[in-house]
Amino acid sequence: MTIDNDDLLNSIMASLGRIETISLDEIPNIDLYMDQLTSFMDERLKKTTRHPGEDKILTKTMINNYAKNDLLPPPVKKKYSKDHLILLIVIYYLKSILSINDIQTLIEPLKRRFYGAEDKLDLSRIYETLYQLQEESLEPVKEDITKRYERAMQTFDDPDINEEEQKKMRLFSFITLLSYDVYVKKLLIEKILDNMTENDDKPDNKKEKKTKDKK
Repeated sequence: MTIDNDDLLNSIMASLGRIETISLDEIPNIDLYMDQLTSFMDERLKKTTRHPGEDKILTKTMINNYAKNDLLPPPVKKKYSKDHLILLIVIYYLKSILSINDIQTLIEPLKRRFYGAEDKLDLSRIYETLYQLQEESLEPVKEDITKRYERAMQTFDDPDINEEEQKKMRLFSFITLLSYDVYVKKLLIEKILDNMTENDDKPDNKKEKKTKDKK
């Protein structure tokens, strides 16, 4: 690997280390007005954007669209609760790879627990588990990226290709490897979601759901 490529890899690893997920303790326990909510999300998640300071994390229009598409329950007296924020954080991470319909399918179990769960498996407990899983996955992800990078740097090792062209093509190989990984995982997610939808549409499950709704 050239020095330039080493510097790029180090920069990538450093940027991953700066990704800050919001812990449960950081989510306000008090209800927020929309402006307070968008300010909180922007402050805590701006480092995850491609262009911090320019890209919008969450806007009033986005929130209204989420409510319109049945992703988010309406506010109470124009205020948003801790559960609202939990759902919005989850939606924020999902929207870059999933369609609105897929997000609806995935977060339906969370929405059913929005107003409290009888078995005490509430949104806070679910979010705490998700946060822990994210924390545990960062190091394995960094290791996988390093392996893919090193493999990509072994490509186009041809004396007939000048050094500058080799560098560009190796970066192309690296991006392709990362893109293929995302592509495969996206297909897997979609297959799982399709299976969830098919199970929900089965007659027995519809009857069971109607019985629960009546109760």
